[in-house]
Amino acid sequence: MTTRSHGRADAAGPGAATTDAGKASPRAWGRRLATALLSLVLAVAGAVWTAGAAGAESNGGVRVMPLGDSITEGTQVPGGYRIGLWQRMAAGRYTVDFVGSQYNGPGSLGDHDHEGHPGWRIDQIDANITGWLRTHTPRTVLLHIGTNDVLQNYNVSTAPQRLSTLIDHITAAAPGAEVFVATIIPLANSGQEAAARTFNAAIPGIVQNKVNGGKRVHLVDMHSALTTADLIDGVHPTAGGYDKMAARWYGALQSVPGSIGDSGGPTPTGSALRGVGSGRCLDVTGVSQANGAQAQIWDCNGQSNQQWTPTAAGELRVYGGKCLDVYSNGTADGTAVIIWDCSGQNNQQWRLNSDGTITAVRANKCLDVSGYGTANGTKIQIWTCHGGTNQRWTLS
Repeated sequence: MTTRSHGRADAAGPGAATTDAGKASPRAWGRRLATALLSLVLAVAGAVWTAGAAGAESNGGVRVMPLGDSITEGTQVPGGYRIGLWQRMAAGRYTVDFVGSQYNGPGSLGDHDHEGHPGWRIDQIDANITGWLRTHTPRTVLLHIGTNDVLQNYNVSTAPQRLSTLIDHITAAAPGAEVFVATIIPLANSGQEAAARTFNAAIPGIVQNKVNGGKRVHLVDMHSALTTADLIDGVHPTAGGYDKMAARWYGALQSVPGSIGDSGGPTPTGSALRGVGSGRCLDVTGVSQANGAQAQIWDCNGQSNQQWTPTAAGELRVYGGKCLDVYSNGTADGTAVIIWDCSGQNNQQWRLNSDGTITAVRANKCLDVSGYGTANGTKIQIWTCHGGTNQRWTLS
């Protein structure tokens, strides 16, 4: 038997990590110093920064463009609010295609495309928006911009007018799109927070003016969704803060019919495997069907990525043709459990035991929730069988 080696995508994508709203982390760029310096010069000049660009992912769903600065990109937590938003839309059975020229985020994010540019102000986004919209043709735009105008103290008093002009350019280039305009999140510095609040106070009137003109523009109060306790560095959210943003975006999208399509899709077949210790279900991260997608636990929702079919060959199949798989034929404690094209190899064979444990045939170790975790997103691995609640499952 030939042992295969699974390929694994770079979880963070090729975009540079950043440490604040406009500065690149030296560690992230250390191996390509010359490229980093050039990128910094281009960013300051307002040119399109392509270091985070990659081939677009598409699933044929409703095209949604996350648009803004490092908070859209997900500085400090790559993927940012897009992770939780994607998970919520997947759980709601919405088929959505994130679009944009940039690309980053972890494997738990099913689509990494976005239009978030660290350090960019309203005017810099405005200088490029028409081209992006013509290229990516979004049905829906999620706009969170203005933080860097405040941080850079860049003509803050006229920032609302620049935002209004940007919205006009969006609606002109994409007249059929639903445009969701967010107030910017809080800032820890008291003087900057005062400026942010002044800027935010103008946004409802701007949005209402567009609505009165027949434009499909919607206000999202993002500022009230977070507090400064949700910031990791005084500017960017923690993982929990980004998830609060995701929840606020999702609620806004659900309130506008058609903005993310219709909830539905084919009824999944198979059965759920519910962890006894967590009460959550065995789940494929991000509803991904890609080889190498990580298995995790998540709130049980009946989605196709939680529907497992035991076969006479000992497989646990999902999506019809993918199998629960021990990464790279591993046998060591802590080896990751993923999905892969069904191949008949014994690292894809499982034994369902009467005590609720599930044994990996090749490794003779149990399907295990890492570290007795109970939180959404806790990874699945194999571990020496001990009968703990994190190794027991119910099939329903």
